[in-house]
Amino acid sequence: MTMKITEYLWSRQDTGYRDFQRKLMPTVSPEAVIGVRTPILRACAKELRETEDARQFMMELPHTYFEENQLHAFLLCEEREFDTCMEKLTAFLPYIDNWATCDQLSPKVFRKHHQDLLPYIDQWLASGHPYILRFGIGMLMQHFLDEDFDGKYPERVATIRSEEYYVNMMIAWYFATALAKQYDAVLPYITGKRLDPWVHRMTIRKARESFRVTEEHKEFLKSLR
Repeated sequence: MTMKITEYLWSRQDTGYRDFQRKLMPTVSPEAVIGVRTPILRACAKELRETEDARQFMMELPHTYFEENQLHAFLLCEEREFDTCMEKLTAFLPYIDNWATCDQLSPKVFRKHHQDLLPYIDQWLASGHPYILRFGIGMLMQHFLDEDFDGKYPERVATIRSEEYYVNMMIAWYFATALAKQYDAVLPYITGKRLDPWVHRMTIRKARESFRVTEEHKEFLKSLR
């Protein structure tokens, strides 16, 4: 069945889009990028969800092509049962090799299972795999910067030290978003220079580029560079 799905993906190839995508993902081999636009992949996932074809496809890891990983991620986004989603997600996460698949993987079922999600986030934040770690930070950013925010979450992220560019960029993204949503709680991480120097500078840059951070706050953050 994987062959049929792969043939379908090739049939929807857009070579111009393929060339554009290749430039954005230096960690992915150019030969692994077919060039299928995201709306097509999302529509395919919606059509395939809860089918036997999808089940077989998701069991056949690792995939060969970037778009197969993208489709796999979008199928996970459509999973309706939390435990089933986590079982399939745990099997898939080690095979993620790029920021795009990592960041577009956001299962809808997580929205109703925040407390169930937290133990998994703890595991992901302890991972040595850069994209599992990035995913864990991303889930804290998506689900725990609003009504379920707790000061211990930015503390966890602030302690992370990595040589991986895509991990450090996600840490900066997390704190920039936190400055927009929980300014008073997370500002001490910036004033106290609690972050890696590169992450510190990138956090301020991203916060100052955000339309959700006030001009007053942006000016103060500028002074902390």
